[in-house]
Amino acid sequence: MKLKALKSAFPITLPVFTGYLFLGIGYGILMNKSGLSLPLTIVMSSLVFTGAMQFAAIPLFLSSFNPVSVFILAMMVNLRHLFYGISLLPKYKNLGLKKFFMIFTLSDETFSINVASKIKDDINPAWFYFFVSLLDYLYWNSASIIGFLLASKIPNNIKGIDFVLTALFYVLFLNQWEVKQNRTYLLLGLVCTTFALVLVGKTQFLLVAMLLLFACILVDYRRAKV
Repeated sequence: MKLKALKSAFPITLPVFTGYLFLGIGYGILMNKSGLSLPLTIVMSSLVFTGAMQFAAIPLFLSSFNPVSVFILAMMVNLRHLFYGISLLPKYKNLGLKKFFMIFTLSDETFSINVASKIKDDINPAWFYFFVSLLDYLYWNSASIIGFLLASKIPNNIKGIDFVLTALFYVLFLNQWEVKQNRTYLLLGLVCTTFALVLVGKTQFLLVAMLLLFACILVDYRRAKV
């Protein structure tokens, strides 16, 4: 049962492996070039495991420590996981101890796969979701270590490595756009984000956009219940 679930999950996660390979390597390179250590890179990837915040944390390590700013930034960057968690409640219900690992390792890519995948009848959904989470977690951690070790071979004048995160989000957006029932929410996200950007500017727009999106989803949920 477990092996069959693993065999089913592995090919579906290969696009994530490709994305994480470049994204994780880019993160490892930036950590090295910033003068930070390999142990810190490993700790960040294994215990924090949030690509966007890990990239954002690099300049924080190089500046004076401000716990309030770090907390606010982390909340803004990762607030989207609140919506992920709500969406996955039916799928992650009654999964035993595996659920805690799956909650911890929930990423944008894992969420995208576990929401969109249609699991065959002969495959245990719990183990499928678990292996998707585990494989994505291993991809990211391995890639970040490889990137750190390869950094000494990379010229210092290469620019744009940190753009791979934006590129990966764009690919995920296109992947979700192929599912027609997701397009309304994707467009809603674009509208809320654009409105927040115009309203408060680029330094504060993320939190406002998330709050607007949450309010819209809540209204839609209550309307559907009527």
